[in-house]
Amino acid sequence: MTQHPERETPEETEGIRVHDRRRIDPDTFEVREPSAPAPEGGAEGAEGAAVEADLSATETKVAELTDDLRRVHAEYANYRKRVERDREAAREVVIAGVLADLLPVLDDIERAREHGELQGAFKTVGENLEQVTAKLGLERFGVADEPFDPTVHEALTSEQRDGIDEPTVVSVFQPGYRIGERIIRPARVAVAGTD
Repeated sequence: MTQHPERETPEETEGIRVHDRRRIDPDTFEVREPSAPAPEGGAEGAEGAAVEADLSATETKVAELTDDLRRVHAEYANYRKRVERDREAAREVVIAGVLADLLPVLDDIERAREHGELQGAFKTVGENLEQVTAKLGLERFGVADEPFDPTVHEALTSEQRDGIDEPTVVSVFQPGYRIGERIIRPARVAVAGTD
């Protein structure tokens, strides 16, 4: 391609001028110090001031967006924790409901054990069921001679006895069950106290 001398502009005759205004040096990856505006203060000085103003506005916008991103990230992390906590609470409620439905079966197994009727395959099934419920966190409570606690015991009868300092469980009609701190069924007991 040939160039015609009549089309050449004065800039083309002087050569192409390239101004590298990148803030990061592409060879060393270090931040460059901003160069001082040209002393002549002509069009290039005004352009440099405009670029610096744009750069300052861009840095401000980047800082705002970074703060917004951090805030959104923190909100999302809190949301995930809340969802996981709610999911675990729902799981515990479902397990407690299923285990509450199995309590009559566990009572029947215990009565059969007390009467010597828990033998053979029925014994194996009963023990396996008790192991599974224990694995799910079901804990049996309520024994004679422990202090009466109205938060975990349901007193069906009461009597007076000498030599007892505080209300005490004297017999257990039906054991109680709990999962962790959640009471599935209170222990139904007879209580003795002082006058």
